[in-house]
Amino acid sequence: MKPRVIVTRRWPAAVERILAERFDTTFNQGDAPLSPVQLKAAFLKFDAILPTVSDKLPASSFPDSDLRTKLIANFGVGFSHIDIGAARERDIAVTNTPGVLTDCTADIAMSLLLSVARRAGEGERQLRSGDWAGWCPTHMIGTKVSGKTLGIIGMGRIGKATAKRAHFGFDMDVLFYNRSKVDDEEIRAMGACQLSTIEDVLASADFVSLHCPGGGENRHLINASRLAVMKRGAFLINTARGDVVDQGALIESLENRKFAGAGLDVFDGEPHIPEALKRMENVVLLPHLGSATDETRVAMGMRAVENLVAFFEGRPLPDRVV
Repeated sequence: MKPRVIVTRRWPAAVERILAERFDTTFNQGDAPLSPVQLKAAFLKFDAILPTVSDKLPASSFPDSDLRTKLIANFGVGFSHIDIGAARERDIAVTNTPGVLTDCTADIAMSLLLSVARRAGEGERQLRSGDWAGWCPTHMIGTKVSGKTLGIIGMGRIGKATAKRAHFGFDMDVLFYNRSKVDDEEIRAMGACQLSTIEDVLASADFVSLHCPGGGENRHLINASRLAVMKRGAFLINTARGDVVDQGALIESLENRKFAGAGLDVFDGEPHIPEALKRMENVVLLPHLGSATDETRVAMGMRAVENLVAFFEGRPLPDRVV
């Protein structure tokens, strides 16, 4: 018999066709997030669960007995929404989809950076509302990007890809913080400088872009005290995970103009966005679009399928995180 798997949200049609052919697959036709009760029940009925970042799998989601599930093949590189300890205790393997979303997420980071610096969101809203009175020398003055300093927090694949775009595309100097030492050809080609603390990067950069994992000790990594270190003219860009930033502290800092603005693609508690953020003209908000291209979403799905097939064929998992 084919292994029974459940796909918690709708995936690209090309990937769903392969899943339907290879497995006894249940699709979430309504494409709404499953409830905690539905997710807990899935562990009892399916051999594998294929969740996304919109599916929260805390320890309470894992039944204590009679589990059928042996694999969680996550659609996405981040897995902070899954209680890894609970999975490990129950001998459930967890995989992710690294690498395939690097370029598109870096593109979104640069899009946010440019948009908030040049006030693109404000400008479009003004034009669409009919309030634009025409060109004048003092209209909607923004901040130059070329030649400025970019600070990266987390110099992994996406951090490097963002830094390369900034350095080679906009002649930006690159500073970064990473927990481990990073010294390779890419870093040397950019002339990127690794600093010893997050505070050092925040204090020196004109733009700070976050590219570190969420959850665990990274929750509220960027807190009120660290936001206070940023330059008054600096901008914060977040395409990592919403919980990396203390959202309340961010709102307070922006309301009091402690730094210039922010570009956000991820939020703590999304899809619920604080009204205070929505009201701010110096903030660009995107609905978690980092990997949202046809090429990338299909590649993510196929990466999950590769892990699924390997698991049920008894082969090593390409992208095992637990």
